[in-house]
Order: sequence, then C-alpha cells, then structure tokens
Amino acid sequence: MVVTSTSELPGDYDRASELKAFDESKAGVKGLVDVGVSQVPRIFIQPLEKSRANVNTQFKFPVIDLQGMDTDRVQRKQIVDKVREASETWGFFNVLNHGIPVTVLEEMMNGVRRFYEQDTELKKEFYTRDVSRKLVYNSNFDLYTAKAASWRDTFYCLMAPHPPNPQDLPAACRDILMEYKEQVMKLGFKLLELMSEALGLNPNHLKDMDCAEGLAMVCHYYPACPQPELTLGTGFHTDNDFLTVLLQDQIGGLQVLHQDQWVDVPPMPGALVINVGDLLQLITNDRFKSVEHRVLANHTGPRVSIACFFSTSVQPSSKLYGPIKELLSEENPARYRETTVSDYVAHFQEKGLEGSTALQLFRL
Repeated sequence: MVVTSTSELPGDYDRASELKAFDESKAGVKGLVDVGVSQVPRIFIQPLEKSRANVNTQFKFPVIDLQGMDTDRVQRKQIVDKVREASETWGFFNVLNHGIPVTVLEEMMNGVRRFYEQDTELKKEFYTRDVSRKLVYNSNFDLYTAKAASWRDTFYCLMAPHPPNPQDLPAACRDILMEYKEQVMKLGFKLLELMSEALGLNPNHLKDMDCAEGLAMVCHYYPACPQPELTLGTGFHTDNDFLTVLLQDQIGGLQVLHQDQWVDVPPMPGALVINVGDLLQLITNDRFKSVEHRVLANHTGPRVSIACFFSTSVQPSSKLYGPIKELLSEENPARYRETTVSDYVAHFQEKGLEGSTALQLFRL
C-alpha cells in the first residue's frame, strides 16, 4: 500500500509498536536507508498541512560580512546596524569572515560524517535516551511524543560550562568537537557584543548576563529520502536558547518563516547561519525575534549540519532571566515574567519541538 498522507493510514496501524521497533534497532534513519527502504515508513509521514506555504524566492536573506569589526570603527557601526535590522526583522542572518578557518569548518563536517558512517555496532554504544549522558545519540528526541517522526539522526553533547572529558566522546570526532567548541565560543562572544551594541547597551552586557555561559553542540545527519514530499528533516520550531550558530553543508533545505512565507536559507561556502533564540527574544522584550524554521527532507543526501546552542539548557541554575531593565519604559513595559533557563527548556521539551513557541507560556 502506498501511503500519501496520515489520513490514509489503515485503522490497524500500531504506531507505538513501530516506534518501539525503530528505536530499539538503534540504527536510526540511516539504518533504514542502508537496508534500502524505497518508501517512507508510516511513523515519518507528516500531516498534509505541515507542507504549508509555497517557498517565496523574492526575499533576499540577510548576509553580514564581519570583516573589520574589530579594527575599523566605521565598519563596526555598519555591521552593528545590519545585525540590529536582521535580528529585529528576520531573526536570522548569514555571517562571512567570522574568524573560524574553513579548514576547521570542513573537518567539523567530516567528523560528523565519520561518526554516522562508521560501523553501526560502534555507534550503538552511544545510542540512548538518557539525557544525562555525556554524549547522546538517537533519532528524534521527541520520537514518542511527536505526531510524526522527522527524517534525521542526531547526536549532541553539552560542551560548556563543564566540558566533557574527550575520552567520553566518539573517537571519530572527539578532537574536532573540542577544537570547534573553542572557536564557536570565541565567535559567540563577538556576536553577543555586536547584539549588545545593536540594543544600545554596553558591548559586554549580554556576555555579562552569562548568555554564552553554556554551549550545547547538536550534530544532525539527514539521509537521502525516497519520498521527501511526505516527511520533513526537522519540523517547524523555534530555538530554546539565547543564540544559535549553525554550520550547514551545501545541500540546503533549511527554511525560515518570514512574513508568513517560507524562505530558503541559501548555503554559502564558508558562511555560518546565526539566529536569535527564544531566551534572547524574552530578555530583549520582543526587540529581537526568535523565528520559526524547518528543514525539508531531500532526495539528495546525506545533509550534515552542526547547530551550536548558547544556553545552559537542562543544567540546574537558579539565575533568573527577564526583560533587560535598560530596554524598558512606561511605553515599553515588560512583556515576560522571569524564568530560569532550565525551567524554560523543561517547558519547551514538554511542549515538544514542533508548533508555536513556548514563549507564550511566559507572557505577562
């Protein structure tokens, strides 16, 4: 039977058993592709409305060249202005000349490929749903709660404030994970300086708030899909952090929702994609926008991407975050109540990845 939507699934479809069998294989989506599946299994089929909205090709996705930001005062002001405009209107932008060598970017992507393309039995050692592990590898963190699974495998590790022992990381990529963490942390500090200035604050304001204290590295692998029109690589969502730095290969598929239309984020050699997270929208009192985005499934693959989330995530912390006092006035009162990062992330995960932002739960 060829299924073209969830409404056509037979009444005797035992979803729970199929999810369990898929999860217990510990082989992920790549395992399905390796055995030659020619049709997307039912657990991955998205409701038809999820492929909503045609892609708009008229919008020009923001690209910001960071060349000269530390050496030329005039150039820095122009860069800050561009960061402000992109953060307020798109919530996303590409950066060029960001300071991370292309050789490091390439080795990071190669390291992720090496992990996923090694012998399945070696990978299985890391497959888990125990989020307290140093490195967590699985397919779909919300596999058992999402309406449909996404066509991707993922591993992630918390790299700051308490870096893992390199020996706890996979041999296929441990060296580059540690190196890339150092490079991305440096870039994160620079971006937060630019964003602080874009808000009219002291350059160190966001850094001093510990917005870059934590870093989670999330490495996705999107195998080629036999029926990409039936599923998604990642369903539409916002990010539950302060700031995300994304490295993607040249295959494409990332889209952002801009003026209620999906817009492709064009892969650019050597570029990194930057986006505002929910917590940055909260502390800027809606000045900067955390925007919905998704990843399409594709006949071509595998697609590899590495998302670095600046957030302490689930790690316990009593530090409260609310709208920055300097940004508030009688005309612009606080729109959110204070929250800890761990509480916000817990609400986000309880809600599930897809759908409207968890920020609604914190609005005053």
